[in-house]
Amino acid sequence: MTNISELSQIVYRVRIAVPVYLYDCFDYEVSAEQYQTIHIGCRVLVSFGRQNLVGIVLEKIAPETPLDPKIKLKSITEILDLQPILNATIIQLAQWSAQYYQFPIGEVMHTTLPTFLRQGKPYNLLAHSWKVLNLDAEKKVARSLKQQEAYKILKLHPQGTAETILNLSGVETATLKALEKKEIVECKLIQQDFSPEPVQLAQMPLTANDDQKKAIQSILKAQNRYQAFLLDGLTGSGKTEVYLQVMQEVLQKGQQVLVLVPEIGLTPQTISRFQSRFHCNIVLLHSGLNDTKRLQAWQYAQTGKASIILGTRSAIYTPMPNLGLIILDEEHDLSFKQQEGFRYHARDVALYRAYLEQCPIVLGSATPSIDSYHLVEQKKLTILKLDERAAGASLPKIHLIDLKIAQKQHGISEQLIKEIQKRLNQEEQVLIFLNRRGYAPVLICESCGWQANCPHCDAHFTLHKKPYEHLHCHHCGTINRLPDQCPSCQQHTLKPIGMGTAKVEENLQLLFPDFPVVRVDRDSTSRVGSWQKIYEQIHQSKPMILLGTQMLAKGHHFPYVTLVAILDIDSGLLSVDFRATERTAQLIVQVAGRAGRGEKKGEVYLQTLRPDHPLLNTLIHKDYRAFARETLHDRQAALLPPMRYAALIRCESRSQEENLNFLTNMTQSLQQHTGELIEIWGPIPAPMERKAGRYQAHVVLLSSDRAKMHFYIREWWPFVLQQKPSTMKLSIDIDPQELS
Repeated sequence: MTNISELSQIVYRVRIAVPVYLYDCFDYEVSAEQYQTIHIGCRVLVSFGRQNLVGIVLEKIAPETPLDPKIKLKSITEILDLQPILNATIIQLAQWSAQYYQFPIGEVMHTTLPTFLRQGKPYNLLAHSWKVLNLDAEKKVARSLKQQEAYKILKLHPQGTAETILNLSGVETATLKALEKKEIVECKLIQQDFSPEPVQLAQMPLTANDDQKKAIQSILKAQNRYQAFLLDGLTGSGKTEVYLQVMQEVLQKGQQVLVLVPEIGLTPQTISRFQSRFHCNIVLLHSGLNDTKRLQAWQYAQTGKASIILGTRSAIYTPMPNLGLIILDEEHDLSFKQQEGFRYHARDVALYRAYLEQCPIVLGSATPSIDSYHLVEQKKLTILKLDERAAGASLPKIHLIDLKIAQKQHGISEQLIKEIQKRLNQEEQVLIFLNRRGYAPVLICESCGWQANCPHCDAHFTLHKKPYEHLHCHHCGTINRLPDQCPSCQQHTLKPIGMGTAKVEENLQLLFPDFPVVRVDRDSTSRVGSWQKIYEQIHQSKPMILLGTQMLAKGHHFPYVTLVAILDIDSGLLSVDFRATERTAQLIVQVAGRAGRGEKKGEVYLQTLRPDHPLLNTLIHKDYRAFARETLHDRQAALLPPMRYAALIRCESRSQEENLNFLTNMTQSLQQHTGELIEIWGPIPAPMERKAGRYQAHVVLLSSDRAKMHFYIREWWPFVLQQKPSTMKLSIDIDPQELS
């Protein structure tokens, strides 16, 4: 018989989120003294299985709460933080995200931390501070412009300044180390000062037009309460000026501003605008930072020292004690949706965070997503329109070139070649867009028809010529050498088919040998700082050709570009994904919007085999908003998202039959409980059936009742994971943005 005194024995314990792929939190025992000192939001080191892991304390369980004496709890190994490093808002945001996106809470909590803190390293790391030793060393740096600039900046800080501040001023760490070798400067490790600094206006705001004034006033009226705005402005209509003037009011009240951008490539332009307008602490948070700099930036945000936090999607989980405004620029961009692991959408998480923080949020775009227009219809977003370009600039005129009848050289029509030459002769810049990197997408044998296909995927190899000639699969990463002859018939008749950016660059250099061609794609911007250098080169107002992929289409301001050419738009018109036309329309408008943003008018040329396509005609003869209205009507008729809510189950294994049988059994068990509440599409093979040697299959779940669908999925999904074979991989994507 159980002794009553045993049941009433007090056991001090805490509930911890541990970074493992399990959907529960775990209770650990602590001493009475530890229970008094430990805080929710602190990190602890715990033993889990055979591992020591860093977990986050989510709850202190009341000591009087009964515990079955048969249960033996492990004790925590170490308390890593004396004070919470995650506040209640971030914990609540992470818990909501884990529940909504059906992902383990421990893994989500780790997403909120920089790498060093995930590894259990101490919070109070020392910072690098640089100080000038020799105030008369101009001759020692005479041969290096970078060292000269760095030396001038350092002399403005005779007591020394933090490396992060110098980096934001354009001084690279490598330059500082070069000066250190010359004994011109010294580096010391110092304790970081996290006390906030006052914000000062460095530059007077521009004069706002009527639309901008209306938008600014509407957002400012919502200070210190939740309201979500959609800033729907034409390309070049001055959305950034609206952001800046709203930010000014928020910053002057001592509050912080979080600005999210879709790509690292947008940060140099954005931070330049912020630094020229405000004297305050600005930090960057993105994957391009090393672990030390990312931790320092995170700490500046978490302590309130940083006034402006500029980051990519993961920055939405950064704790900030005084958050007063969230801005999500280019809200339509697919990069805000995480496509691997924890598949959250930063836009939707940002809306919920603004609600928790009781602050306004602004979603800005020239081509808002169809989902956002639907939220406007539901009165969940307040739309603010900017209908004229800033400084009186006019929208570019769009011309279609029918590739079926046009005369071409190197894949570029004669008409377009003449227009490019004309703009270059007028000392203007030209932007050429092709959303396909590499040299050629297909390598084929003209003798026997052999094609260079990836042995692990249902895809062709892409031919690359730099840094050496090789074949590269952009889906699984496989790299093979370029064969000297056809592996099938041994003839020397291998020929690249089609064009990637590298081949177009080669052709443009042949056609326009007197002008530089600047290529912007993932290959040319892979080195740290390379995009910053390209950005500075573009803004020198010299005639040149900018050639690139969608990296060039995302909100950049190129004042000297007067001609934009899209070489191949047809692939986006033929996709099986129902969102493909939306993405294509956004891409056309965004790329076209880079033209004519300065004093001179711009023009846009689209090369296509389908000049009569309804999408192209709507964009040319009407506008993007007309296209969006038509698309919303079509989605309503077909009951496609956002008219219904969706979840995508992805399954992969060595056998497609195993995938389809497993998904069939699991979806049948779901439908037994849900009936007609959830419509099930599939299972079917994925659009790319085989990838990295494994077969892929999909199931799409659709329902008009989001709450009930999530309730059933929450009960069903852990069961599915328990039933799956160990060799199979499964993932669930709530509100999927791609069906590939």
